[in-house]
Amino acid sequence: TNAGPDDSFAILAQAWYQLKVPLPRDGVKANSKEHLHLTFGKIDPFVFFDQNAAADDESTKFLNNAFVHNPLLDSGGDTGADRFGFAPGAILQYVNERNKAETWGLSLGAFGSGPGANFSGSPGKPFLIAQADTTWRFDYLPGNYRAYLWSNGRGTGYDGLERRHSGIGMSIDQKVADSVTLFGRYGHQLSGKVRFDRALTAGIEFAGNAWGRGADSLGIAAGFLRTSASYHRDSASLDLDGDGLLDPRASGYEHLGEIYYRFRVNSRFELTPDFQFIRRPGGDGGAPTIKIAGLRAKIGF
Repeated sequence: TNAGPDDSFAILAQAWYQLKVPLPRDGVKANSKEHLHLTFGKIDPFVFFDQNAAADDESTKFLNNAFVHNPLLDSGGDTGADRFGFAPGAILQYVNERNKAETWGLSLGAFGSGPGANFSGSPGKPFLIAQADTTWRFDYLPGNYRAYLWSNGRGTGYDGLERRHSGIGMSIDQKVADSVTLFGRYGHQLSGKVRFDRALTAGIEFAGNAWGRGADSLGIAAGFLRTSASYHRDSASLDLDGDGLLDPRASGYEHLGEIYYRFRVNSRFELTPDFQFIRRPGGDGGAPTIKIAGLRAKIGF
């Protein structure tokens, strides 16, 4: 921030190593349909957990972070990653591909949280997440189904205090036609003083081959975030925005919406007009609806 030209620096955001072990150990590696994966290093946890084929990349799909990942984990802060979204950690994963039409896997990850995420403190009380996932096909169309639970020993509440946070969630994406994919996510906070304790997001992605532009896509999504009972009770006595005034009473749901169209200009350049709205932001029924229009440009080399 405010760095001069001689104060510039680079950041190693992510670097990890993965070991793939075929099972059974005494079998022929080339024929193995089961594997263990051991991954460790500095990692973006969402590369391995809460994935979604239609909503997981803000550089090509939805821009609102509530649609990119589970909002209770990412925007809600329960991953405890550093300011860039990464943390040191290790992941153990089992993958079974004996039935190609219905593969499945189990994953367990442990990551540094709070000061442990940026190496400024102890790695104790880590962020833990366990996930079960499977791939099914309906009428030969693939879909991915993931369910997970998490616990963070260093979760930070809206009151600024550190305590254990935990929750459960799921992420689903399913093709219903060659050019149409449905997706949904659900998050349910089990412990911790958080602003929102329920989150439901869902949407649809249309591939451009339906209208003769295979590299384009159109996405539409909606989301609902429920204010927690504790935040509803305490919100009117807090000043979380730091404006010197007590915050309005929070209640009910925050409503989100987004629509984008990704236009492939050529193999190296994409433009994406995008429109978002946030109704009842922060659960404040008296706040005006926020509307945001934007244009994303992506250049590849």
